[in-house]
Amino acid sequence: MKRPGFVGGTLDRADHVRSNPALVAQAFADPRSRMLVLDDLDPVVDGANLATIALPQGTAAEAYCLLGIGEDGPLFIRLDPSLGHGGQFAPQVWSVAPLLAPDQLALYGTARSLIDWHARHRFCANCGTPTAPIKAGWARRCGAGLSSGSESESGGCGAEHFPRVDPVTIMLAEHDGRILVGRQPRFPAGRYSALAGFIEPGETIEEAVARELWEEAGIVVDNVRYAMSQPWPFPSSLMIACVAQARDDVLTIDETELEHAMWVDADGVRAAMAGEAGAPFIAPPEMAVAYHLFKFWLDRS
Repeated sequence: MKRPGFVGGTLDRADHVRSNPALVAQAFADPRSRMLVLDDLDPVVDGANLATIALPQGTAAEAYCLLGIGEDGPLFIRLDPSLGHGGQFAPQVWSVAPLLAPDQLALYGTARSLIDWHARHRFCANCGTPTAPIKAGWARRCGAGLSSGSESESGGCGAEHFPRVDPVTIMLAEHDGRILVGRQPRFPAGRYSALAGFIEPGETIEEAVARELWEEAGIVVDNVRYAMSQPWPFPSSLMIACVAQARDDVLTIDETELEHAMWVDADGVRAAMAGEAGAPFIAPPEMAVAYHLFKFWLDRS
């Protein structure tokens, strides 16, 4: 069964290594160690795999993040504070994704999210002091790496910061054999998708689904069911896909969020998924979890 993009990573993330400086140094010195190659934040492809090269000589382990250890040895990615903002969508990824094996696309998503997080978290959110990578690139510590005295003497508070993941609900509201689809102005012409929104502090997944559907479409839902999830590295979200039951089909659209929304029956969704000329909308690409959420609903309708 096909899964959404960025799902299916197989590399051992080796937490026991990245928490031990001696083992990190050993992994970095391993003659089998390789470095993942990116073009800024875009993937570089070598057949069905991501391109890798030998670690450059004369570089320090602190400048890299240990992505994990595979059958071929440790794999690193270089940290670059000059990178662009990873929240921007990357058109190159959409064209390259079909060429990559699923585990390689998942690896790219992990690497992209990590190096973007490092580039944007060079200062402590608690006290403003510069931070530096620790734990083989899987955390940053305030004051680490400063040359003068202890962390407290040099102004750092010693706080540790870890890569963040932002949970997002993406959901289909169902009513009388139809589902609600919507489009944002940035979508290509004719494309509709499931509605989505970030989970806010103090909310459950179910509460976030209900709130987002009320805010964006003016409908009340219950019976929220989880379907699947997908890491989304633009820059670092976790898409949590659900289906909910709407109490009625009267829509009040928030035009600051949606350009248009409509109810579509199963035949219309099937036509969209098949790319038929007369379909009521253009479906999301197969790499997106929304595509698989449509299929999840069709398989159960």
